Amino acid sequence: MTASTQNTGTFMLSKEIDMLMAERQHLLKVAGAAAQFVAVLESNKLPGTVATEAEILAENVNALPEDTLKDALRSITRAK
Repeated sequence: MTASTQNTGTFMLSKEIDMLMAERQHLLKVAGAAAQFVAVLESNKLPGTVATEAEILAENVNALPEDTLKDALRSITRAK
């Protein structure tokens, strides 16, 4: 592998990591907003047509690892 090829590969890998980190930040904001929504949700007041989706959302928010959930909540706290 030549130095030029290695530099190109390193540059591409660096760009991919940057893209993944930006995507992670967006996903953390979505997860944080969803967690906050679930926390204040009064499921008995929801129309039946969205009850299944609300349950899926709540189950998946509750299944997040604690560290990820903390990061998600911090990401929306900073965004306000």
